[in-house]
Amino acid sequence: MGWIGESVDSIKSLQIRQVLTQAVSLGMIVTSALIIWKALMCITGSESPVVVVLSGSMEPGFKRGDILFLHMSKDPIRAGEIVVFNVDGREIPIVHRVIKVHEREDTGEVDVLTKGDNNYGDDRLLYAHGQLWLQRHHIMGRAVGFLPYVGWVTIIMTEKPIIKYILIGALGLLVITSKD
Repeated sequence: MGWIGESVDSIKSLQIRQVLTQAVSLGMIVTSALIIWKALMCITGSESPVVVVLSGSMEPGFKRGDILFLHMSKDPIRAGEIVVFNVDGREIPIVHRVIKVHEREDTGEVDVLTKGDNNYGDDRLLYAHGQLWLQRHHIMGRAVGFLPYVGWVTIIMTEKPIIKYILIGALGLLVITSKD
């Protein structure tokens, strides 16, 4: 019975090592993704260097599901640029074009008015109650490039959470059942 007991202990020990190895590997993947994201934030100067277009308000230039790459420099914001901005009281950032820039002579601060290319009017109805202009602190970044349709993965997982849970479950099963 000693040999069988040693074999069982050896197998248990091996399984524990595999589980620990997989947990460490998963931790390294998550940590690497966070490091890459933080590095992109430092390089681009934007709090969110990548965003997904969630509506058709910028068609035909950008379609729903396109991924935009952002950069935020100290250069003045100009009419015609496409910016991503946050509005107080809204959780999701908005991608629209700057249509007017108003510089205050007394302070040098710049006020910005935006509009979706596919929208009839400007964005003042989207801004916080009583707000007529965006200030620089509202703007997360300027669009400097895009990948068409790649963001649909994010949209599908947000709109159909069951798909997200199935995907997470399948990945979990893959990790549990994989051999080194």
